Amino acid sequence: MKLTIIGTGYVGLVTGACFAEVGHHVVCVDNDPAKVKLLQDGGIPIYEPGLEELVTRNVQAGRLRFTVSTTEGVEKSDVIFIAVPTPPQADGSVDLSFIEKVAREIAAAMTSYKIVVDKSTVPVKTGDQVAETIKRYCKTKVEFDVVSNPEFLREGFAVEDLMKPDRIVVGVRTQRPVAAMKQLYAPFNAPIVVTDINSAELIKHASNSFLALKISYINAIAVLCEATGANVQEVAAGMGMDERIGRRFLNAGLGFGGSCFPKDLSAFVKIAEQTGYDFRLLKEVQRINADQMDRFLKKITETMWVLKDKKLGVLGLAFKQNTDDVRSSPAIDLCQRLLKEGATLRVHDPKGMDKARAVLPNVTYVDDMNAVAEGCDALVVATEWDEFKKLDLDRARQSLTHPILFDGRNLFDAAEMEAAGWIYKSIGR
Repeated sequence: MKLTIIGTGYVGLVTGACFAEVGHHVVCVDNDPAKVKLLQDGGIPIYEPGLEELVTRNVQAGRLRFTVSTTEGVEKSDVIFIAVPTPPQADGSVDLSFIEKVAREIAAAMTSYKIVVDKSTVPVKTGDQVAETIKRYCKTKVEFDVVSNPEFLREGFAVEDLMKPDRIVVGVRTQRPVAAMKQLYAPFNAPIVVTDINSAELIKHASNSFLALKISYINAIAVLCEATGANVQEVAAGMGMDERIGRRFLNAGLGFGGSCFPKDLSAFVKIAEQTGYDFRLLKEVQRINADQMDRFLKKITETMWVLKDKKLGVLGLAFKQNTDDVRSSPAIDLCQRLLKEGATLRVHDPKGMDKARAVLPNVTYVDDMNAVAEGCDALVVATEWDEFKKLDLDRARQSLTHPILFDGRNLFDAAEMEAAGWIYKSIGR
């Protein structure tokens, strides 16, 4: 099939590359000429495992190309995906101006029947607004269908999630586009859930909010574990063996971050508010998440006493492992709060340092994780990169003025660390 993806961020670029990989012909559109030129020249603007190889292979095969022209994309495709940003506004609601702009551009370029698919995360009822906008601005008055097809991609695992999805949600206003959407997704061999468009839009916000709730729940359990001498990892393992609960998203730590969970949670609270429902449960999830960072900082200040003029080594800047994304990163928040307390920082992240420089300029960036501790008073783990588990702990201990390690991701065995002479502070243990 011939497809156009409008927007080449995480969702758009991964979606386009994976559709091309299974044989579809894909045009990716972006309004940033510099980004399009980078992609045309073989560069990749984001780090995502497996993505660069996928893009290169499909560009060379002629199934994937890039342009700045929405008109070209609309003219050459049967199905058009909208994958543009939906950033949060100050009140927690979603800025839909990018969606509206793209809908008008699609309408202006349409001369024949098209299926317009909203891939961006949007509030319920957005599909109705997209349909009304296209109808209003389409001069040729051709027929079209609007579909909601929310993404469930995890940064760091996005290619794997798209190539091997656990389900595909397709929300429609009529049955006319269903056959084409099933044909489009047939190569992925996954269950296709066909719903009304409003339900599809709610599924995405409901899913992300539930996962955020699960993270905050285990972080609340971690507080009880510390107060009672229990071990949150053992509690999570015992809970997770219940198939009704599952082990995933039960890792205690600094709390959730990134470009999805905080934004989607706030948006869902606002959506509920607009319907007259006070979603107090999700507000508590937000509060627990904020408290988790406060509790971790308290561990540091209680151990170090005064942070002014202290030098700390920080491992991790991205909001999670396997990505260079530092948007709403708990690690960045932690660094900024440590700086505000007067500490100086030496930092390292396997992929996130380039993007961190724009939001965290007043720190020392270190290319080698084993050199971060040099001359520092303590070491802090802020992101759960697997590489950090291989840290040369003997070298780190010799480099530090005191053998203190604050582990915000529970990467190391507490008993082993203490037996080795470390002052070791982790989460819920």
